[in-house]
Amino acid sequence: MTFIARHELWDGNIQDHADQGVSIVVAGNIDGKETALLRFNCFDIEKSYIYGPENPDLKFEGPMMLGGRAVTTTGAGKLYRMDPIAVGNPIGWTIKTLSTKLPAMLDRAGYPEIAEQVDLEEVVLILPDLDECARDLFASKRNTVKHNRGTDIFEAGNIRFGLEMRRLPVGDGGLAVHVLADLAGSSEKSYVEETEIMAFDIFWDGPHYHYGPRNKNHRIYWDRTLVDDPLGWVFEQLDSKKLGPMIEHAGYPGVAADLDIDKIESVLPAMKKRAREMQAMGEELTGHPGLPEEVTPNLVPN
Repeated sequence: MTFIARHELWDGNIQDHADQGVSIVVAGNIDGKETALLRFNCFDIEKSYIYGPENPDLKFEGPMMLGGRAVTTTGAGKLYRMDPIAVGNPIGWTIKTLSTKLPAMLDRAGYPEIAEQVDLEEVVLILPDLDECARDLFASKRNTVKHNRGTDIFEAGNIRFGLEMRRLPVGDGGLAVHVLADLAGSSEKSYVEETEIMAFDIFWDGPHYHYGPRNKNHRIYWDRTLVDDPLGWVFEQLDSKKLGPMIEHAGYPGVAADLDIDKIESVLPAMKKRAREMQAMGEELTGHPGLPEEVTPNLVPN
C-alpha cells in the first residue's frame, strides 16, 4: 500500500463546490495499476471518506428502514460524511481511524486480500509522518491571492470598493470589483493592513468571484447560461443587502457587523456608472468588456 497526501483546490461549478484542503488516499496495486482503495477528504467544507473510489464492482446494503436492498455504486465508491462536530479535525480523525480500522475499511471497500496482508504495527509507525505531511500541506499549500486594490476607489464606511480593469497573462480578464477593509489595527497604526475580503472578477471567458481571497479563498464560477451579466449580478447582491452575509461567509464577521448600509447605498450610483464606463472602455480597446490591452499582474502571484 501507499499513502498519498495532496492539497486540492475545488472551484465551485468547475470541479465541485467551492472548497480546498487535503486529500489522504490509501492506494494499492490492482491488476498492475495504482488504484485508490480509500479516500479521505479533509477540506474546509467537504469532510468525508470514500470506500473503493475506483472499485467498479463495489456494492453495499442499505438500512432495512430505507429498503435494505443492495445498491451498485457505479464505480464511484461509497461516500460517508464525517460529522464535523463529533469528528473535530478531519486530519487527526483520519490518522486515528487508519491506526485502528484500516483492515476493516479495506475489506469494506472490496479488497479483502489486501486487508488480510495489512500489518497494523507497520502502519502505525509511518502514520506520524503522514499526519505531519498532511497538516503541513493544509497550512502551507493553501491557494490564496493578493490582487491589486483597483484604480477607482469608492469609500463606504468601514469598507471600500476598488474597480480595476484586469488582464491575465493567458488573455482572459475584464472588470474586477474588489471589496477592501482595514484589518489588524486602527487607521492610525503603522501596522494596519488593507485586506481584500471579497473579489468579483467579471472576466469575458471565466467570470468568477472569491470569498476571502487572502483567507479561505473559496472561488465560484458563474453559470453563464443563467447569469449573462455578472456585473449586474454583483450589483443585485449589493442592492439586496447580500454583501453582509457574503463578507461573514468569507470569514470576516466583525467587518460584516460594522457595515453601514446607508453609506454603501450612497456610493452605488457613482460606482455603477464608472463600472459600466470601464467595461465600455475595454470593449473599445480589445473587444471584451473591461479588458485592458496590457497584462495587469497581481500584487503577489498565486
